[in-house]
Amino acid sequence: QVQLVESGGGLVQAGGSLRLSCAASGRPLSAYAMGWFRQGPGKDREFIASISVGGITTQYGDYVKGRFTISRDNAKNTVYLQMNSLTPEDTAVYYCATGSSMFALGRGNGDYWGQGTQVTVSS
Repeated sequence: QVQLVESGGGLVQAGGSLRLSCAASGRPLSAYAMGWFRQGPGKDREFIASISVGGITTQYGDYVKGRFTISRDNAKNTVYLQMNSLTPEDTAVYYCATGSSMFALGRGNGDYWGQGTQVTVSS
């Protein structure tokens, strides 16, 4: 079993940046594709980004392309989400998840999930 803990959320002004981290324990993250998702107030959970096991291949949701970057450090058992040019529409709880594949994550199918970290962007 994998335990995931997100951190790095907080309150930021529009145009600002945040870096989220997702630290894993229990099993090596190197065995999994990883993804980030978010759920805003009154909205469904949506896919943000995924990254392959080796970190070579990434995939992004259309609304974050060019602003967000997913990366991973398997030696540290951690996945990151760098978020730039934030807008109030990015306000949400952000979750990381393991996946059997990037394809599965892109369809919203994660295996293990963290508890989420709140990101609030003020205008």
